[in-house]
Amino acid sequence: MVSVKILGSGCANCKRLESVVAKVIAARGIDAAIEKVTDYAHMMRWNILQTPGLVINDTLVSAGRIPSESEIAAWLTQQ
Repeated sequence: MVSVKILGSGCANCKRLESVVAKVIAARGIDAAIEKVTDYAHMMRWNILQTPGLVINDTLVSAGRIPSESEIAAWLTQQ
């Protein structure tokens, strides 16, 4: 199972990222669990300066932007 974390305060971009990730997971049939991380102290574990952040299996793969569906799919299938 792939562990996915969405880092952010719950802003519109954070929600959009979560939606795109969920869409990719469903479309590809990937066994993954999505967790929202809103606690700033916990987010700083990945030392991000801008949200939203995307963490896959404890590795920060994106911060400060909404990656494309193809980027997300590539990151999820590499795991």
